[in-house]
Amino acid sequence: MIQAGVRITTSARSLEVGCAMELYFLFLLFALVALALLSGYPVAFALPGSAILTIGVAALAGWSLAGDAATFFAEGEPMQWLSAGITNFRGIYWEAERDTLIAIPLFIFMGVVLQRSKIAEDLLIRMAQLFGSVPGGLGISVVFVGALLAATTGIVGATVVAMGLISLPAMLKHGYSKPLATGTIAASGTLGQIIPPSIVLIILSDQLASAVDQASTARKALYKAATGELSMPSEFDVTSTSAGEIFLGALVPGLVLVAMYMGFILIYALLRPAKAPPVPFEGKRDHRFVGAVLLVLVPPLALVFIVLGSIIVGVATVTQAGAIGAAGTLIMAGYRLRPGRRDTFYPLFLALASLAAIFIAKAVFSTNIREISTAGMAGVVIAGFGSVGFAVALTWSTWRVYRTDDTLKGAMIETAKTTALVFVILMGAAMLTAAFRAFGGEGYVRGFLESMPGGFWSKFVIVMAIIFLLGFFLEFIEIVVVVVPIVAPILLADPSSNITAVWLGVMIGLNIQTSFLTPPFGFALFYLRGVAPPSVRTLQIYAGVVPFIVLQLVALAIMAWNPPLVNHLPNRIALSGTTAPPPINPRLQPCLEEYVRDRFNRHGADIIAAITAARNLDLAAFPDPLRQSLQGSFTEAERSLGLIAEVARANAQITDQAPAYRPLHDRVRQIESDIRQHEAAIDQLELRIRRARGKEHDLVSDWKQDIGVLKAEVAVLLARIPDSWKEVESTFQKLTQAAQTARLQYRRAADSAYAPAAEAIAMLHAIDALQALRADLPATASDLTADRLAGLSARARDIPGGRDIASALQDTRRAQSDGKDISGPMAEARALIDAEITWRTRAAETAGPGLRVFEAAIRDTIGARSQPKLSEDQARFIAGCMSSHRDLSLNF
Repeated sequence: MIQAGVRITTSARSLEVGCAMELYFLFLLFALVALALLSGYPVAFALPGSAILTIGVAALAGWSLAGDAATFFAEGEPMQWLSAGITNFRGIYWEAERDTLIAIPLFIFMGVVLQRSKIAEDLLIRMAQLFGSVPGGLGISVVFVGALLAATTGIVGATVVAMGLISLPAMLKHGYSKPLATGTIAASGTLGQIIPPSIVLIILSDQLASAVDQASTARKALYKAATGELSMPSEFDVTSTSAGEIFLGALVPGLVLVAMYMGFILIYALLRPAKAPPVPFEGKRDHRFVGAVLLVLVPPLALVFIVLGSIIVGVATVTQAGAIGAAGTLIMAGYRLRPGRRDTFYPLFLALASLAAIFIAKAVFSTNIREISTAGMAGVVIAGFGSVGFAVALTWSTWRVYRTDDTLKGAMIETAKTTALVFVILMGAAMLTAAFRAFGGEGYVRGFLESMPGGFWSKFVIVMAIIFLLGFFLEFIEIVVVVVPIVAPILLADPSSNITAVWLGVMIGLNIQTSFLTPPFGFALFYLRGVAPPSVRTLQIYAGVVPFIVLQLVALAIMAWNPPLVNHLPNRIALSGTTAPPPINPRLQPCLEEYVRDRFNRHGADIIAAITAARNLDLAAFPDPLRQSLQGSFTEAERSLGLIAEVARANAQITDQAPAYRPLHDRVRQIESDIRQHEAAIDQLELRIRRARGKEHDLVSDWKQDIGVLKAEVAVLLARIPDSWKEVESTFQKLTQAAQTARLQYRRAADSAYAPAAEAIAMLHAIDALQALRADLPATASDLTADRLAGLSARARDIPGGRDIASALQDTRRAQSDGKDISGPMAEARALIDAEITWRTRAAETAGPGLRVFEAAIRDTIGARSQPKLSEDQARFIAGCMSSHRDLSLNF
C-alpha cells in the first residue's frame, strides 16, 4: 500500500523536476506581496504591482537564459498574462448580466445613511433601556442591535464605531468588565459579515460563480479520465450558486451565531454578576415608552424583512433588493433628521399610502398592459398614482437628507470611496491571480492538497486553517479575492463530498469573519481602539475578543458537521419558487426516488389497492388505442412498484460493497493522479524544448534529463497498480451499471404508468369544452368566415384529444378558400365532435371516478416525474435530502 509520505514525495518530485523555476517565481510573487503589505503600501496597488514585477522578471530571465521570454511560464506568453488580469476583470465584472456587484454600493450607502442619520444610535439607546434589567442586558442589547444593523448595513466600521461611542461608556459606567464590554461590541460589529445582506457574501458569490465553472470543467475531466466516458451525468456536476442563495444559506448560521453570543453573555453574567450587572430602567414603561421603542425598532425590522423577503420569495434580485433598501433608508432618514416638527412623518405617510395603493391595485386588478381591459384600467391608474406618490415621498426625504448637515453628500462621498476601494482591489486581485496561474500555481496547490491523506476533509481543514491564519494579517477583501479563486475550484471539484458552493461560501464567510477580531491587525479592534477611552487598554480589547473568536470557530464546526443548517433553506426556496425546476430535472432524481420509496413504505397498501381497483374498471367506452394505453398504464404502475424496490436493492448492494472497494479505488486513483501530474510536467518540458527551436544549451539538456526521470517515475507508478485492479473495478462497475439500469427502467415505467391516465382524465374533463364548441358551430355555411374557422380550429386544438376535430375544421377552411363545397368537411367535423362527446360521456360515467382515484393515488409517487412542479411535501423532503453532502467519488 502506498503511504501518504510516499505520495507526497512522488508528487513533489514531479513538480520539482518539471517546474523548479516556476516555484522560484511563485515565491518571488508572494514575497513581493508580503513586503509591500508589511511596508504599508496600499493593497490596491501592492497586488497588481507584485504581479507585474514578477511576470517582468520571469520574462527577462527566460529571454536572457534561454532566448525565449515565455520559457518560465506554465503556458502562454508574458504579455498575455500581463493583460489577463484586466481582461478577466472586464469579462467578469463588466458584463450586463453579471450585475451582482452593483449591489455593493447600494448596501454601503444603506449603512452609511443609517449611521449618519443616527438611527443606529436610537436603536442602541432604546434596546439598552429594554433589555437593561436582564443580567448582562446591556451586552445582549448590543448583540441585538449589532445583528439588526448587520441585516440592514453590513458595514463593520460604522457599526463598531457607533456602538463603541454610545454603548461602551454606558457599559463601563454600570460596572461591566472591560474585556467583556469591548469584546461584545467588536464581535457584534462583525455580524454584518455573515448576516445578509453582506458585502463579503456578495463578493464571495461572485468569486464562487467563476470557481463553479472551473470546478465543473475539472470534474468532467476527472470523470472522463477515470471512466473513459465522454460526457458526465448532470447529477454528478457541481451545483452553481448566486448571491441570493448564499444570503439564504448564511441566514441560519448568522442567527445561530447571534444566539451563541447572547447565550455566552447571559451565562457569563449569571456566573459572574459583578462583571455584567443588570441595569434597571429608571423611567416609566408606559405607552409612550412602548411607542418610542416601536418607532425605533419597527422601521429597521420592516426594512430587513422587505430587503431579505424580496430576495427569498423571488420578487427581486440582490441588486434590486439593494435598491429597495437604499430607498427605504432614505425615507427613514428623512423623518429621523427632522424630529419634533408637525411635518416630520409626512414623507413616510405618503410612501406607505402609495405602497398600499400599488399593492391594492396589483391584488384587485390585472395591471398587465398587454392584456388590459376596461376594468383593469382603473388598476393601472391607481398603480400609477401610487408610483408617483412614492417617487414624491422618496424625493421629499432625499431633499431633507441633502439639506440636513450635508448628510446625503457625506454618505455619497463615503459610498464612492468604499466602492472604489473594493473594485480597485478586485482588479488588482484579478491580476495577482493571473500571475499565480501563469507559473502553474494552481497545479502546485492542487497537487499538495490531493497528496494529503484524509480525502476532502483534510483539504478543507488545511484551507480553513490557512484562511484563519491569513485573517491575522489581511482584510477580508484580500482573502476573498486572492485565496478563494485558487482553492475554491479545487474543493468544489472533489467528488468525495460533493459540497455545494453555497455551503463553501458560508463556511469561508464565517471563517473570514474572524479576521476582523484576530490580533494584531483585526480591523474591528482598530475601530474600537480609536473610540475607546484611554482607561481601556489594548490588551483588554484583545482579551475580550478571544471568547467570541472561539464561539465563531465553534459555529464553523457546527456548520461543517451539519451542512443542512446552511443548505436546507436555499434548497427549500429554490424548489418551491416560481422558477423551481420540474420534478423530471436530473439533479432531483436520486432524492425524488428516495421520496417515492418513503411514500411506498408508508402508503404502499393504498397504492396497490388503487392499482388493483383500476384493473377492474370498465373501459369498454374508450377507443381501442386509449383503452390499450390505460391497460398498459395499470401494468406499468404495478411494475414500477417492483422496480423501485429493485433500485433500492441495487443501491444496497453498492453500499455493502463500497467499504471493501474504496481503499483500492482511492489507492489506484491517487496513483493515476500522480501519473497525470508527471505527464503534465513532461508536456510542459517538451513545449519548452520546442520553443528553444533546436538551440542546444544547458537548460535544454537539463529538460531532456528531467523528461527521462519523469518517464521512469511514470513507469514505477504504473507498476504499483495491482494486477487485480481491472477485475475488481469491473465487478464494482457492474453493480453500478445494474443500479443505473434499474433506475432507468423505473423512470420509464413510472412515466408510462402516469401519462395515459392523466391524458384520459384530461379528455373526460373536456366534455364541456366540446359541447361549447359544438354549440358555436354555425348551422349554415354562409355564417362561416375564414377567421371564424381559424378560431374554431384553434379551440379544437386546445381541447385534449381534439386534434382530429381541428384537422376537419382546417379541411373546411381550405375548401372554403378554394371555393369548394364545405358541407362535407363541415359535417365530418360535427360528426367527430358528436362521437367524442358520446364516448367521453359514457366513459366518464363508467370509469371516470375510478380513474381519478387511480391518478390521485399515484400522482405524487409513480407520477411525480410527470408533474409540472413539485408539491410542497415533495419540495420539503427533497430539500432535506439534497442538503446533506453525498459522496460521489466511487463513480469517478
